[in-house]
Amino acid sequence: MIVSAASSSVGIAAFEIARSVGATVIATTRTSAKTQALIEAGAHHVIATAKEDLVARVMEITNGKGARVVFDPIGGPAIAALADCMSVGGLLLEYGALSPEQGPFPQFAVLGKSLTLKGYLYTEIVTDDAALDRAKTFINEGLRSGTLKPLIARSFTFEQIREATRFLESNEQIGKIVVTV
Repeated sequence: MIVSAASSSVGIAAFEIARSVGATVIATTRTSAKTQALIEAGAHHVIATAKEDLVARVMEITNGKGARVVFDPIGGPAIAALADCMSVGGLLLEYGALSPEQGPFPQFAVLGKSLTLKGYLYTEIVTDDAALDRAKTFINEGLRSGTLKPLIARSFTFEQIREATRFLESNEQIGKIVVTV
């Protein structure tokens, strides 16, 4: 499984969940500055996309098969490379649009590999009582067992909200930023 923007709290949670069900996690980040922290947080492999060829590295890691699942909050032009990294029958879950640019539709990869591209919004779960109950049970069991360990990058008081915002904008964090009220 490829997790893009892996140092975010959602990215780290995604690879904790993926590991808990036996998936191999390939985390992506722009630079190598967060590589060690992502390994310590549970990623099996880390690709610094500014320095490494994403497709070549994924194919090397997967012995030419590609990734079965991609979990991506970025979109934009990178979506084509992500589709090229995928295995036949793969699933690309797009849950954000951090890139301000419209990405090209990866037509040939989608057709040639029978890929499924799915947009995801949290409302899919919170508006479905049965799905929400399953999610809560999964998360609570993971927290109790220690399989899921939310990573707190830093905590701030409400009075430190400006400092918290600067820290968020610096993109130095790995995990969640908490502001207590």
